[in-house]
Amino acid sequence: MHKPENMHSRKELSEQNYGRISWINLLLIPPIFMLFAWPYAMFGLWFNFPEILLYMGTFCFAFPFTMTIIHGHVTIALGALQRIQYYEWLVRHPWGFGFWLRPIFFSTRFRLILLLISFTALVAGVMI
Repeated sequence: MHKPENMHSRKELSEQNYGRISWINLLLIPPIFMLFAWPYAMFGLWFNFPEILLYMGTFCFAFPFTMTIIHGHVTIALGALQRIQYYEWLVRHPWGFGFWLRPIFFSTRFRLILLLISFTALVAGVMI
């Protein structure tokens, strides 16, 4: 017997699936963040950056790349059209899953601004 197509999409768009995706994302964030943070941190240590510039620059460098990977994970898990519903679900759960994963983190403009801040910190750290 043929299953209706909307049966599959109901499973994908369930709150249980959103919670599962959020847990996976929260578990993926630390190792992905470290993957992108260590080159900037090593460069900063090599040039003896001041600590505040080192930590700020490392965070601002690694965070946008991490959120891009997480955004891709959500897109693969749900599809490009349904990920908006997932982000809306995060907004409705601000003290739960949405506490760590704010929709603004997935904004391209926000991620580019953080990347520019990291490059500014990089230049400042090399000049100091």
